[in-house]
Amino acid sequence: MIQRIQTFYLTLVALLNLVLPFFVSLWVEEESGPIFAKNNMLFLVAFVLIALLAVISIFLYKKRQNQFVVNRLNMILNLLLLGFFVYRSLNLSGETAVSEKGIGMLIPVFSIVFLVLANRAIKKDEDLVKSVDRLR
Repeated sequence: MIQRIQTFYLTLVALLNLVLPFFVSLWVEEESGPIFAKNNMLFLVAFVLIALLAVISIFLYKKRQNQFVVNRLNMILNLLLLGFFVYRSLNLSGETAVSEKGIGMLIPVFSIVFLVLANRAIKKDEDLVKSVDRLR
């Protein structure tokens, strides 16, 4: 049942983390210019791992509990990445001539929102299956 709504949300998470970090800068430094995910191996690995977990979760549709757990793990990874971005942005200088915070730092926030929506849909499916089993 790949045509469920949580598959759409998980596909959005995978696309957000595979495509956007290469086109949207995370921050801009005056001496080195815009910093993308491909410039730092840690960010690249984190974004690819988040996308990989989302794709794995899509194909766990027969095991809803495992899908739910993988999404929670993905949320934790997104929170760690977001925490690192917040730490990095607090250490950047506030002067506009020196550095700028990029919109790419919001990618984990959008990913977390879509993962929460996917988990809500998975929970809804699980409750529906339990209610049908109760009637038998």
